[in-house]
Amino acid sequence: MAQQPAPAPHLPKRPSLAQLAAQSLREGIASGLWQGHLPGERELSEALQISRRTLRAALEELERQGLIEVHERRQRRIVATQATHPTGKRKRIIAVLSPTSHFSMPWPMTFVLDTLRSRLGAAGFEVQFHVQPACYVRSPGKVLSRFFAAHPAAAWLVCGAQVPLQRWLATQNLPFLLLGSSAPGIPLPSVDNDYRALCYHAGCTLWRKGHRRIALVLNRGEYGGDIASEEGLREALQAMPGTDLRVLRHSGNTSSLCAALDESLRSAHPPTAYIVARSAHVLTVMMHLMLRGRRIPRDVAILARDHDPILEATSPTVARYRTEPKRLASRIAQALQQLAQSGVMDQPHIRLTPEFVAGDSI
Repeated sequence: MAQQPAPAPHLPKRPSLAQLAAQSLREGIASGLWQGHLPGERELSEALQISRRTLRAALEELERQGLIEVHERRQRRIVATQATHPTGKRKRIIAVLSPTSHFSMPWPMTFVLDTLRSRLGAAGFEVQFHVQPACYVRSPGKVLSRFFAAHPAAAWLVCGAQVPLQRWLATQNLPFLLLGSSAPGIPLPSVDNDYRALCYHAGCTLWRKGHRRIALVLNRGEYGGDIASEEGLREALQAMPGTDLRVLRHSGNTSSLCAALDESLRSAHPPTAYIVARSAHVLTVMMHLMLRGRRIPRDVAILARDHDPILEATSPTVARYRTEPKRLASRIAQALQQLAQSGVMDQPHIRLTPEFVAGDSI
């Protein structure tokens, strides 16, 4: 009699956005971020950067679990705080703090975080991800104090920290590593590309190509890597005769970026080259300039500060700077493991030198 084939294993499923939002809400409740009642749907959806439909699905999950209950006027009262750290032997935890889910990050960063989970897990550590946009506001002190008190860990990787969060960290005795550059005057342990040297090289490269009016496209905000980028580019161009630098700042969305580009084009002497931070914005810049009649690279040059695999499939190909995600993940994993085991790192300021990838856009 023929044997019946073994049943196929169940395929693993990624958590839905609603499940991730529910986890973020649970962490906020457990840390004491909200007292008595949750904020309204509008405030929560903006804080978590999700739609109200997704938010309601997350809130329904919390209601089913008995963490909240709906009262009059649709107010959601906090019923239980759900302890996050049971008594007993403390786990060896390495935690990651981020303003956004790693599912919404650029591909190189998702690769880095997934590699960290694998490598640190093999070393006996549990990696926990905490998506907490409330920790990234202008005055985060009270929220941060409650959050870190509720989530002890052997070491922390802090992503996307602007100056307010960095200043608070500088006053604390916490085992952490910034994923990104520390701001001037705030010497925190960090790992990042050497953006100062990178943009110095970018300025020299564009000058040798004949460009004298250069624009640097940055997000609004106080990010250490962006500050270092501007400093390096200014240092390069100060030594080059007849150059002019314009810094175009935008809020991160398409309309704001396009408005900044249009303003630069309306000037009497518009830029002939654009250095674009954040790989996600490179295609927007290229398409908008072409929409405005600028040919790349004949009329205007584009140089990407950061790498993304999609930039390999453009026409013309984009000149850019590339750091292998595997190399970055290896350095971060090594530093975090050392920090978790000894409380210090041999090299607190890790700077990687990206490779310049020539392209037809300059």
